[in-house]
Amino acid sequence: MSATLYGVGLGPGDPDLITRRAARLIENATVIAWPSLAGGDSFARAIAAELIPAGTREIRMDVPMTTDRAPAQAAYDAGAAEIATALAGGDDVVCLCEGDPFFYGSFMYLHARLRDRFRVEIVPGVTSLTACAARVPMPLAARNEVLTILPGPLSDAALRGHLRAADTLVLMKVGRHLPRLRALVVEEGMLDRAHYVERATLGAERVLPLAGAPDVAPYFSMILIAKGADPWL
Repeated sequence: MSATLYGVGLGPGDPDLITRRAARLIENATVIAWPSLAGGDSFARAIAAELIPAGTREIRMDVPMTTDRAPAQAAYDAGAAEIATALAGGDDVVCLCEGDPFFYGSFMYLHARLRDRFRVEIVPGVTSLTACAARVPMPLAARNEVLTILPGPLSDAALRGHLRAADTLVLMKVGRHLPRLRALVVEEGMLDRAHYVERATLGAERVLPLAGAPDVAPYFSMILIAKGADPWL
């Protein structure tokens, strides 16, 4: 139990939003682990690239993005096994995670596999949610207001009740669901209060009224809705 696994949040993409704690851990790491799309690049590693010391051992986890959960589970099993070997040998492991490790973060799957055998420390990061709100800009909640966060892949029936009940709404994982989600927002009469953000804090960032958003959206996109006319005054 002498070695520690660090789940390090890197923020939404801009390296300037990496916390000082996360930067120190990366700069002093001897073993770093990171997820990537199977056969592709790693967004997490790209964010932290300038901080990774030369000679650091790197553990790559190729995670397929499919609706079938089995391939991804197998990838996390394999990654956890390799990380466990390093930890058992006495090496701390810094695992990179875009955003925050426990807010739709990939690190939670490693945490579930390793928490009972090794010491684990979570280093929180700036979330995509707060980054997008800052870029609009739009306050998320005040006083007794209710903030609701909804995954875009949910069905219209599941989304509709939440849309009607909350004061502020955030629709995440928009991607290919954008036309359907926008139609639902229009149906509920919220289009004039809805904002669209894609690739927040990155060079390709776009911030638009939802009415002017493209029909094709990347995975890293979000819809934010404040239903009140002036809810923070």
